[in-house]
Parts: sequence; C-alpha cells; structure tokens
Amino acid sequence: MRTAHRTCPICDAICGLRLTLDDDGKVTSVVGDRDDPLSKGYLCPKGANLGRLDEDPDRLRTPMVRRGEDWVEVGWPEALAEVDRGLRAALDDHGRDSVAVYFGNPTYHTMAGFMYRQPLSQALGSRNIYSVATIDQMPKHVACGLMSGDPFAVAVPDLDRTDHLLILGANPVVSNGSLCVAPNFPGRLKALRRRGGKLTVVDPRRTRTAELADEHVFVRPGTDVVLLFGLVHTLFAEDLTSVELEVGGLAEVRALAAEFPPSLVERVTGVPAATVSRLARELAAARTAAVYARIGTCAVEFGTLTQWLVDVLNVLTGNFDRPGGVLFTRTAAAEIFRTGVAYEQGRWRSRVRGLPERMGELPVATLADEIETPGEGRVRALITIAGNPALSAPNGPRLGEALRRLDFMVCVDPYLNETTRHADVILPPPRILETPHFDFLEQSIAVRNYTRYSPVVLPLGEGRLSEAEILAHLVLIVSGHGPDTPPAALDEQIIGSLLTAATQLPSSPLAGQDPAAVRADLEGDSAPEVLLDLLLRFGPYDLTLAGLRENPSGIDLGPLRPRLPELLCTSTGRLELAPAELVADVERLRSRLVVTPPEFVLIGRRNLRSNNSWLHNVGRLRGGSNRCTLQVHPADVERLGLGAEAVLTSAAGKLTVPVEPDETIMPGVVSLPHGWGPPGPGRRVAAGQAGVNANALTDDAVIDELSGNAVFNGVPVTITAAPGPR
Repeated sequence: MRTAHRTCPICDAICGLRLTLDDDGKVTSVVGDRDDPLSKGYLCPKGANLGRLDEDPDRLRTPMVRRGEDWVEVGWPEALAEVDRGLRAALDDHGRDSVAVYFGNPTYHTMAGFMYRQPLSQALGSRNIYSVATIDQMPKHVACGLMSGDPFAVAVPDLDRTDHLLILGANPVVSNGSLCVAPNFPGRLKALRRRGGKLTVVDPRRTRTAELADEHVFVRPGTDVVLLFGLVHTLFAEDLTSVELEVGGLAEVRALAAEFPPSLVERVTGVPAATVSRLARELAAARTAAVYARIGTCAVEFGTLTQWLVDVLNVLTGNFDRPGGVLFTRTAAAEIFRTGVAYEQGRWRSRVRGLPERMGELPVATLADEIETPGEGRVRALITIAGNPALSAPNGPRLGEALRRLDFMVCVDPYLNETTRHADVILPPPRILETPHFDFLEQSIAVRNYTRYSPVVLPLGEGRLSEAEILAHLVLIVSGHGPDTPPAALDEQIIGSLLTAATQLPSSPLAGQDPAAVRADLEGDSAPEVLLDLLLRFGPYDLTLAGLRENPSGIDLGPLRPRLPELLCTSTGRLELAPAELVADVERLRSRLVVTPPEFVLIGRRNLRSNNSWLHNVGRLRGGSNRCTLQVHPADVERLGLGAEAVLTSAAGKLTVPVEPDETIMPGVVSLPHGWGPPGPGRRVAAGQAGVNANALTDDAVIDELSGNAVFNGVPVTITAAPGPR
C-alpha cells in the first residue's frame, strides 16, 4: 500500500485528496486531505469515487478509427496519420475556416489544456473556435471585460470574512461552487451564519443552498436582471450608496435604474416590492457584503446585464475590491492569460448568423448553422477536446445530426459518447492518475490565495501518449508539420516565447536574466511541468516546482487583498459602470417587459453526485436523488392532471419525461437536470439508467445577445399529460 496526494479535478472546488493504492496501482480508498489549507479534509461523493472513475473499464485506452460502420483499435502512429489526412484535406481544399475546434469543460482544469489551447487556436487560424464558455460563463467574462478592460478580472466573494451574502441563481451546496473556488462551500456558509452574518438566496427552487439560508426568495426564471435593477434603484432613491472607488458612469446607472421601481420589479419577477426594498437596505447596512450570481443567471437571455449589475451592486455598496466584499485572487503562477490590453470584441462574425466573436470564439449556438449551411467557409471538419456538445449544446439533437454531415471529425476524449460516436478518429487521453495536475485557471478564482501541485501517481503505459503529446501533435498537424514531428520542438517554442517575456518585462522577478540560463535551471519531467516551473518563477511568490513538490498538501498564500488598480486596463484607467454596449442592451430588456410571460418555463438543476455528462458511468454515483425527472409543483400536477409522465414541448423539440411532484419549485416552473441523454454506445452503466436530453428543448436560435451565451433557463414550454394512469 502507498499513499498519494491529489487535487480532485472533477469540479471547480479543487479539493485536496489522499489516495491509497495497492501494489497493482488500484485505488483502495480516497479521503479528504486534512492538511490541505484550503479544503481542510472536505470530500464530496464525486471525489470519493475518483478511483472508480479513473479505473472505469469502459474508458478508452487505445486510439479508435472508424472503418465504415465499425470501430477499429489502432496504434498511435496510424491514428495520427489518419488525423493528418482528414484535417489536411479540409484545410487544403476549403481553407482554414473549414475546420472548427470545440474545447470542453475539462480543458479548463488540465495542465495540457492550459498549455496548448491558445497555440492550437492560433495554429489552426480558423474563425470557427468554440468552447463550453458560451454554454456556461461568457456573460461574466464580457461584463468584466467591458467594465475593467480585463475579461478575466472576475471578483469572488470573500466568503470567510463577509457579513452578508446574497446568492442568485446558484446552488453551491450541490455544485460545490462555480467561478468561485471554495472547497466545503456548505461549511463556509454555515460559518457565515455562526458568526452572525446573513445568507439570502434568490432562486426559483428551494434548493439545498436555500434550505441552509436565513432567507429564500422565489423569483421567476430569467428575471434576476430586473430584480437587481430594483435593488440599484432603491440604493439611489434612498441615498444608500457608498462608492469608494474611482468609477465612471455613475449618473448613467442612476438614470437607467430610475425606470425599475420596486412596484415594476414585483410585477415582472414575482418578488414583493417590500422585499426588493428591504434586500437593498440590508446590503447597504451590512458592515461588509457580497453579491454572487452564477449559471442560473448566466444562461438566460439577459445574462450579461445580470452579471454587470451584480458588480454594480458590489460597487454601490462599497464592497468591490474590499475585504469581506468581493476581491481578486493573486495566483502563484504568473497570470499570462491577463494581456494588459483593453478588452475587444466583435473582431469577426460568424458566417451564417453574423454573430460577433467574444474572447476569440463564436457562440456554440451557431455551430450547427456553420456545418449545415452550404457555401464558402462551411465547416467541414471538427476537432473536439474533452467536450460533448451533442448533449450539452442548445438544441443538442440538431447538432448531433449536423455532426454526421462533416467530412472529418477527430475527438480527444476517453469515452464513446453522444458526440464522439460521430467521429472518424478518437484519441483517448491517459487516465487521471497518469497525468500531472495544476489548476492554472481555477486557482485564479479561489476565495483564498493558495496553490497545490499533483505529480503523476501512476506511470504512463508503454506506447501511450500523454495528454500534452496528443494536443501538441494536433498543433503540429494543423500547422502543416505532419504527424511524425516530435512535440519537443513545439514545446520549446512555447516555453521560449514565455522566457523572452519573463526576462524582458521590467516588473518580472526574472527581469534582466539570461533566458538560456533560466531555461537550464527549469525543472520538470514533461513540457507542462517545465511550463509550470517557469510560471511559478515568473509569479509573485518566489515559488518553484520543487517547492510545490515538497508541499504535497498545498501552500496557503494568505487572504485575498485589494488589487483592482493593477488589473484595470480601460482607456480611462478607471472602473466603468456604464459601458455603451451594456447601456444599449437595456433597451432590449425594456421591450421584454411588455411581453406576456409564458405559462410555464423550464430551468435546469444540478446534483451533488453528477457533473455534466461524464460521471454517469460510475455506478456508486447513480440512483437516489440523482435521477432524470421533471420536477413540477404539486399544484401544477393536479391542475394539469399529470400522471407518471408528461409531454414537454418547446419551440425546439418535444420530450416525454417522468414527473416528480416537488413543492420546492415555484408554480409555473419545471426543472430537468442537465447532462442526461438516451442510451448510447460505449458506457454500460450510463446506458442502464438513461434519461432525456434537456437540450432537446433549448432553442439554439435564442441567445444572450451581448455574450452569445446559450439560454438554458427560463425556456418557454407547454406541458400535457402523457397517456397512462394518473
């Protein structure tokens, strides 16, 4: 038996784990690492089953190539040669834009995903770059980019020091947090209440987070933006603002908010006017306070306006960039994703719908358009990396059918699933424990400055390629260097360019040093490890890879501190509260206020034992409350005469779903979990308890216009009883 330290890579909480392995390398137990200064031994069911996920017998271990209707296992040289033939044919015959790439959620968590994502996009030279960001979080990035000039300047609630926390559209007790890294989120919320603070949750469901709160406020899905405007209105109307930063646009925000009095807010949101005013007063009166909103407020038609108003509220109450309010993390590794150049958007547009680029990518909601629509520039080949857009994208079934029309498709994925089943080549990455781990991006949104590195636990099998080598080969192939070029030359090019910057920037700890001497001093058994060592030395804490190895449970780097001035890169040098794009979109919001709301709307939901679609093949995480059911308020069940199943219809599709009467959900609102789908190939456990794909109902024609984000919450639906007994 031996013990290994590991950061859990499954969700955003980055909890520290201790694994026990037998002599054959099999995980015999997983416990929380009590010595981890951030997670302090916290463990959720997902992390507890990391070994079972890693050892899943259905996980692909050998490249797969489609031969007619059959899948054939091949060696890596043959698989890469097939990828080169397929991609080169599209690039040579139809141009760079004929090849698209989609980056899935796990690419934000892996070292290789961080290292090669930008080089692959740049080498491909295509406008057709897509990612999970326009399914999940793009409204937050756009709002931050327009206000501060830096789309990565995401302020997180100072959970451990705040006196008042207002949560909208998030269920962190179940999700473990998102765009806010806080292991043991439930424990931190309980600690808030124990020290005399107040927790208020605004949500269309009485979630597990709401049950933990001092107060739960029901709100109609998709109307959080109006509620937030009502809070801003009250702060101005009652002279409760306390702006302590140099900001622009204060008068414009006041004028916009004047049109959203609490009486209007009540009519639109269902939140009583008196409650709206009281929530604003409580925020203003608290010694410190933070407003936090997540995917329930992002994946809506006015997601960017909502995320903007979250930070406007934090500014108006004097809690932006303030201890106990919301603050910015300072990471151990140099933040090379921060360019220091003011945010730009709309540098190009999609071919079919003319949708503008955001952060270098197009909305995934238009990927099917780009595949299906004939003409010059049509997407003919696709690369997907750690993503399942046929299930997770809006109108997923349409996208799944569109994938069948591609000339070529290659997927980097460990499973045969709803997306990869349409591929020509599947390149499986190594197992989790065969891969080093460092959270470059997740550590940038943690509620405390912290770092931890997890080296390889198990050796890579003979003849296998690391995730870094797989992605490097893709970069080389689309660059025209073929499938046989060793990745080492590319790796040195990436590291060399960063060395140049690290030794030339006056503010760098490595400024003035000889790049060759610094390179000779770097450690690492792989390119991602060498990159990490460089970025640690380039960073603000005088750390090295060797130092992280000596502290396998992680290193506490102290509480968050104000740092807004160094992040601002607006043309005015101040935080802008009323960017023109946001102000203009308020008119679109006004036009929606006169539209009669639908009788029923659909929202999603999460389960503690699930994460998107990739945990459904772990038997111990299935069953119980982790089921694919339609939650409906009992009064609606009775009024509609629903039985065991209901027929759910939207503008995009129709589903027959099992009904679960649930009084925790608002009347007029129904909920389906995300990440489920019908029985598919390759995953036997998942097929044994299949469900329905909620994204058969979401409409890819409807997006948040400012960010291009898909709309998954507040989807209009009709409900009828399915044939059968009540």
